[in-house]
Amino acid sequence: MKVLLVGSGGREHALAKALTQDPSLSQLHCAPGNPGIAQLATLHPLDIENPNSVAALAIALDVDLVVIGPETPLVNGAADAIRKAGIACFGPSKAAAQLEGSKDFAKSVMRDAGVPTAKFATCENQSEIERALDLFGAPFVVKHDGLAAGKGVVVTSDRVAALHHALKSSRVVIEEFLDGPEVSLFGISDGETVIPLQPAQDFKRVFDNDEGPNTGGMGAYSPLPWAPDDIMEDTLKQVLNPTIQEMAARGTPFIGLLYAGLSLTTHGIKVIEFNARFGDPETQVLIPRLKTPLATLLYKAATRNLNGTTLEWKEDSAVTVVLAAEGYPSAPKSGGVITGFSVIENVQIYHAGTSATEQGIVASGGRVLAVTGIGEDLTEARNRAYRSISQISLPGSFYRTDIALNASVAEKGN
Repeated sequence: MKVLLVGSGGREHALAKALTQDPSLSQLHCAPGNPGIAQLATLHPLDIENPNSVAALAIALDVDLVVIGPETPLVNGAADAIRKAGIACFGPSKAAAQLEGSKDFAKSVMRDAGVPTAKFATCENQSEIERALDLFGAPFVVKHDGLAAGKGVVVTSDRVAALHHALKSSRVVIEEFLDGPEVSLFGISDGETVIPLQPAQDFKRVFDNDEGPNTGGMGAYSPLPWAPDDIMEDTLKQVLNPTIQEMAARGTPFIGLLYAGLSLTTHGIKVIEFNARFGDPETQVLIPRLKTPLATLLYKAATRNLNGTTLEWKEDSAVTVVLAAEGYPSAPKSGGVITGFSVIENVQIYHAGTSATEQGIVASGGRVLAVTGIGEDLTEARNRAYRSISQISLPGSFYRTDIALNASVAEKGN
């Protein structure tokens, strides 16, 4: 099987690594890719925001399957252009990708499907915003309606800050705050059948102890020893299946990865948000633990043939820690040379915001690397990840030191 992977981040590097381990894969191409993916695939320059350019490359390479990593090409309609060319695509149509592209649309789907979620109000002017802030009270949850690269959500007890954030967008969704721990749970869908992946937890805040602004994710771990035993079954029944059925009923079947961000509240599971693609950095802990051959699995979904498929998982635990550039998330500095890529057993370093130059590998994004440790338990996985990341040098860079700490301590306590 010849596969084209679209994207250039840590998520795509993790997917590329797993795709190459599938015996059915004959060629792997990636566009535009990064220096880490370049060791696994043939790279091609590409404007991924142009659906016709993505489809044209897939046609030129004569691939059997296209896997789209980031959200922007999906929301722009890349999957439609690829399918129109007669090529299988793992990724939702432009219409179905609105589950991520519009918070208001996602809420309407959840409402019609009976999916539990936070109460909300969609606001388009200051008076509506202020009314909603007063209605739901602190902590205030304000979400820009469209794509915002992980930076469109503010959760704060400061009403002035909440209002300031809301006024930056022409349309916002303001919600009640959901108590309880957050969990990421993915479902792979062929438009009718959906299969849940094991849960993961990511860390959105930039600094230790969940302080500082929200980011795209500073680390993640899986499995979750503290999560309810029936969380996958429960999420499939209450969230994934109803959503996939509702999308099909609307004439916009969802084919691809449905990411459900969940809050385990005192009143049960509630959906915080949907994404229409593999989450980052959760992918970097989930995919290394998946035994099922990835290219075959994604091809089955893309060709609407998932019925009867089951997933196999390794017993290992995985912990990912993100190395961020100086100034991240507001003003990350690029160009710093990265050194200290030590080869440590059971550790994978995934490139995210990196570029290859004459000086060597340099930082070119806010989240630069994702370092994943694998171990028999979270403590061992954590130790490996932190031992590896501590040896990497990038001037001004930083990382959280508490990824999976509480879960690791709790696991040992049991």
